[in-house]
Amino acid sequence: MPNNASRGWIRGHPGRKWLDIKIFGGKIRVDSYLVQIGLPVIALVVSLIAFFWEFVIMRRKRLGYRVQMDTPVTGEIESVFPGVLEQLQPDGGSADTHLQDLSIVLIRVENDGVTNIDSADYAMPDDERVGLRLHFPHRRIAGMAVTELSDNILGAYLEPGRGIAAHADETHDVGVIDLPKVPMNRRDHYKILAILARGTGNGPYPEPSLHGKLKGGRVRATQSRTGLSRNMLAFIGFLVVVIVVQFGISLAGNNPPAPDCIAGQLTLVGSSAFEPVIKDAATAYRKTCPTANFTFAFDGSERGLTTVDEKGHGDPGLLAITDGPKGVGYPDLLPRPLAMAVFSVIVRGDLGVRDLTAPQIRDLFEGRISNWNKLGGPDLPVRLVNRAFGSGTRETFQQRLLGGSSVTLPETSCRTIRVTNPPGVAACEVPLTGDMLKAVADIPGAVGYSSYTEAADYPGVTAVTIDKHQPTRDEVLSHNYAFWGVEYAYSNGELPYDSLAAAFLRYLTDNAGKDIIRSHGGTPCGELADPAQCSPER
Repeated sequence: MPNNASRGWIRGHPGRKWLDIKIFGGKIRVDSYLVQIGLPVIALVVSLIAFFWEFVIMRRKRLGYRVQMDTPVTGEIESVFPGVLEQLQPDGGSADTHLQDLSIVLIRVENDGVTNIDSADYAMPDDERVGLRLHFPHRRIAGMAVTELSDNILGAYLEPGRGIAAHADETHDVGVIDLPKVPMNRRDHYKILAILARGTGNGPYPEPSLHGKLKGGRVRATQSRTGLSRNMLAFIGFLVVVIVVQFGISLAGNNPPAPDCIAGQLTLVGSSAFEPVIKDAATAYRKTCPTANFTFAFDGSERGLTTVDEKGHGDPGLLAITDGPKGVGYPDLLPRPLAMAVFSVIVRGDLGVRDLTAPQIRDLFEGRISNWNKLGGPDLPVRLVNRAFGSGTRETFQQRLLGGSSVTLPETSCRTIRVTNPPGVAACEVPLTGDMLKAVADIPGAVGYSSYTEAADYPGVTAVTIDKHQPTRDEVLSHNYAFWGVEYAYSNGELPYDSLAAAFLRYLTDNAGKDIIRSHGGTPCGELADPAQCSPER
């Protein structure tokens, strides 16, 4: 047996949600999903704590100081303006003639917190004017000056007589500069330039330091903010560890695929009007279930029903999609309502007709209107484009707008009409939605019908309003727009619950597939008032 006393390891159970975590010879079983959810939650909590600690608690009120220069000088050997050192004396007196081992120190004092500091925030106990003290161990103050004010108003608090002074603590051999209680807004700063001479002792000088106390805050040495702080580096390291651990658990846990992912092959046939919805849904389903494969043959509703009726017995891998309920002659086919779809009457884009009434549409397709000038359009003969018999879109058009009557005008090919341009009304027939759109766009004076979402994006085609109502889902649900239908899925007999067909239909009606249906202008049946009939009215 290997010795695992000093390290841990993780082992996943394929197809299950549990992980065995072995640590120091013991074993803990945890839910891998909870671990994957819990780690990001922990990271978020730690991030919030780190933020509040760093920027709200630790930096709420903070005075910082930085030693920006501490360098020796050799004195005034050849000065253009002799007596400069004497002029730096804080009391204006004469310079000490015994100055030796001179050094220059530049210290930046800054509000390093996130809130303003008032004069009352200083808490130096022994002098009501002094707020801070700069200490220079083993050195004496030869002269000093205030420089680089972030705000000129700060200079008024740093004038002689306001508490700024230099003296020596002889007992501890420390040079001291007293600084007054300067109110400082966030990011305010000033600098103290000091010329120092050696006190006692030899060797290098200890670092200068700033001493004081803030009510509800602190005084501390700071560093240039050109890099990341140690706290931030530690926090970034923590997040990296969380990401690595979570990724490792995901690999070790061998997480199962999506709950309704079924491997297999599914062929979908039928309505060309609903083809874009089905293809988009299949693509989205495969992203979470790559072992599912789909093939398509959208040749019309009637052909789809016939295919499933003849070849689908005992084959759960075959579904027909139709634009309406099945007709007679398919007793073994079982329906599954999918969505309410919106259709539209379409005309060639340059015709100039934007609205038709329901009676006008009926008169057009029953041959009683032969020229568009009778409807306010140009002097062009009417060209009727129909879907072929067996098309669910054609059946829906006849039921919704023609009162159940069939279109019975003599028909020729659409190409013949376009080339010969016969006088009077002419009609032709196309098998698929794409053929309908192309024919209406190509033939002057053409009028036809198709699913609205397909027509809306097709160049050279205009979807007209019907009785001034737009072809939209809301107009249908308000009972104002008449041209709509129901999309169904048909199987030959009941589908096994663990078949790809059953899983895909659940995806369409219960899961993300509903969003895809809505994106194409349809309404999932389960979201209507009467889901059983998939109709906004009985």
